[in-house]
Amino acid sequence: MNNVNIQTLKHLINLEFEEQKRRFKSSDANDIKSLKNQGLVLHPIQITRKRFGFADYPEIEFKLLFNQETTLFKSGVSIECFIEGEEAIKGVLLFVNGNQGEFRLFTSDFPDWLEEKGVGLKLAPDDKTKNIMLEGLTELEKNKKCINLLNVIYDNIKIGENRTFTSNLHFLNNRLNDSQQYAVQAMLEEQDVTVLHGPPGTGKTTTLVEGIVQLVKLGKKIAITAPTNTAVDHISLQLIRVGVDLLRVGNTVKMDEEVYLKSMEGRMIHSQVAKEIKKLKIRSEELRKMANQYKRNFGKAEREQRNLLLNEVKSYRKQIRDIQKYEEEKLLANISVIVGTPVGLYDFHDKNTLYDVLIIDEAGQLIEPLAWTIFPLAERVILAGDPFQLPPTVMSKEAEKEGLGISILERIYPLCKSVFLLDVQYRMPPEIIAFSNHYFYQNKVQSFKSSAFDSICFYDTAGTGFEEEAGEDGGSLMNPGEVQLVQSIIQQQTDLNDIVVISPYSAQVKMLKESLGQNIKVSTIDSFQGQEAEVIILSLVRSNDTSEIGFLKDYRRMNVALTRAKKQLFVLGDSATLSIDEFYKQFLEYVDQLGGYRSAWELLNYE
Repeated sequence: MNNVNIQTLKHLINLEFEEQKRRFKSSDANDIKSLKNQGLVLHPIQITRKRFGFADYPEIEFKLLFNQETTLFKSGVSIECFIEGEEAIKGVLLFVNGNQGEFRLFTSDFPDWLEEKGVGLKLAPDDKTKNIMLEGLTELEKNKKCINLLNVIYDNIKIGENRTFTSNLHFLNNRLNDSQQYAVQAMLEEQDVTVLHGPPGTGKTTTLVEGIVQLVKLGKKIAITAPTNTAVDHISLQLIRVGVDLLRVGNTVKMDEEVYLKSMEGRMIHSQVAKEIKKLKIRSEELRKMANQYKRNFGKAEREQRNLLLNEVKSYRKQIRDIQKYEEEKLLANISVIVGTPVGLYDFHDKNTLYDVLIIDEAGQLIEPLAWTIFPLAERVILAGDPFQLPPTVMSKEAEKEGLGISILERIYPLCKSVFLLDVQYRMPPEIIAFSNHYFYQNKVQSFKSSAFDSICFYDTAGTGFEEEAGEDGGSLMNPGEVQLVQSIIQQQTDLNDIVVISPYSAQVKMLKESLGQNIKVSTIDSFQGQEAEVIILSLVRSNDTSEIGFLKDYRRMNVALTRAKKQLFVLGDSATLSIDEFYKQFLEYVDQLGGYRSAWELLNYE
């Protein structure tokens, strides 16, 4: 059996992990300052609450004492909690929202130094996901069906077949358009791989929910996943609201209450088992406190007594884990729909259970080796997403160049005959989608909304002297002049809650947040993928004498940025810098033809 493709994927995983270790390494205060400027460290933090949570791990709530860059601190990322002079402790970030957050430590107790001044969090290499991917790929070698699919794809052989449907399916949602109905019928067909291609605003989640309901009616066992907990919770909530009984596995912190009640923890909350676990936790905590009375300086007898108490604590915690595991296995045997991130599914799935269908939402952001790790969970796979929006984030340039930056959707999409395009968008006026529709979707996407005057506007900063500058870390860019223009646009708006300001550069996002305060939402383009707002203001930042545009060259990022607005889109940029590139030249010509071209001087004169 040819396993060269698996060995290649393992090589790319190791390249990425080594780059993570290099990037996140810090040894002194100067390193911490540098990592903080790059958005890789939160420091200092103030601890606001401590408790024992999932699997009896320490869970800590905190707040940020200053405005800090949190873009990379997404739910589920690996972190280390540190203070100078002590060994850092590994954990996982549960969430950051504004200046509040929570994390879990993979240790038996809270460190003594946790509430001292100078505590911080730094991103850490994700060795858990790395190990799962390596283990999963090794197991994949034993799965003939998946190996054959992998080799067929790498040999650029077409997969699946074109189908026509004549089914008289009764749809739960009677507002589905023709392309959505067709996609739902495709989800019920017995093809190894099916792709639902959902351009911005075309109702991908609505279509998936209908398809899942229909699969449940047919008695199918379904595993559903997405790359982030946010995306997983979003589709979980939609399914719950149409009556689908599901088990949400993985991180339960900051879940919507409706979703939480479908988690293992939530399902047991009022049960006799929960009461039994609570008693064990109380006793465990009592013993832990007794053990902690013996501090660092104590004799042999005290040390032995402390160890005895801690061993009892471990025994109680093992009992808790055993009870939870038994309840999980019992529930998994009787539930037909399980939902979680790829890591969550891999952790919780019963290896003796084979699902009928694996559905991967936002598949365009899932790295390929992680996808192959969970492919063996089901007989067939449905991929949903858009290959023309942002790909997965990869740190290693070498690994990215060799293919790790290619998502599972990008890998399969060009070869799959069973691709179903959702072709009506409901989010924005046709003028906003038109450029992306032409450039990315061959004008196949129709607009449900009618035309709207003045829905898209480009403010040209050429000739204003508003040039880009290096951010504090030197690795990102900002443009103070464009921040000034953003403020001018906002002054002309009536409802601040309608506005979101986005930019591709984290240094610009940081400056915008500091300038605009808490009343205006500001985000990187990458973090705002999958979201929308009435009014979007996009600051492109790049303005220089050499017409360098950096990663604005990834046009998929612009596709995301240009398709978030439901009502009005404002774009700020320097035409002299941008128009050397053919993509931006075409965009500027389109806006000009539409009558949306403006000089930035108009905003400056408005002031």
